[in-house]
Amino acid sequence: MSTDRYQKGMDKLKELTIPDENSPTGHMEVGESFKDIAPDLTRLVVEFAFGDVYARPGLDNKQKVLTTISALVAQGTPQIGMHVVTGLNVGLTPDEIAGCLVHLIPYVGFPRVLTAMKVAQEVFAEQGVAITSQNEST
Repeated sequence: MSTDRYQKGMDKLKELTIPDENSPTGHMEVGESFKDIAPDLTRLVVEFAFGDVYARPGLDNKQKVLTTISALVAQGTPQIGMHVVTGLNVGLTPDEIAGCLVHLIPYVGFPRVLTAMKVAQEVFAEQGVAITSQNEST
């Protein structure tokens, strides 16, 4: 059973990321850097987060990633950038990501949104993408 969950998780990760020569999960850190102190962490992340949760039906990949970004902004965690890259990979536009961040202001506050916006800005620059619409209130 565990092998099936792991494969299901890896299959979902391949939908969300662009694998490269260094990693089958591309930009997505799934615990590989902690093999020396937590050798089973990658298996747990892949099986649970991606094989059980991300692979669930009901939401498309864009919705799942936008939900993840929102939760990470609310928590103020450093994984925001990694998931902004994932959002771009699954077809979210920079406008949608920035719009989501602005929408979070009344729920998580300006400091967390400003921090996340800086991260998104850096990711957009690294990925060579830009905001296309200017939404200003009048």
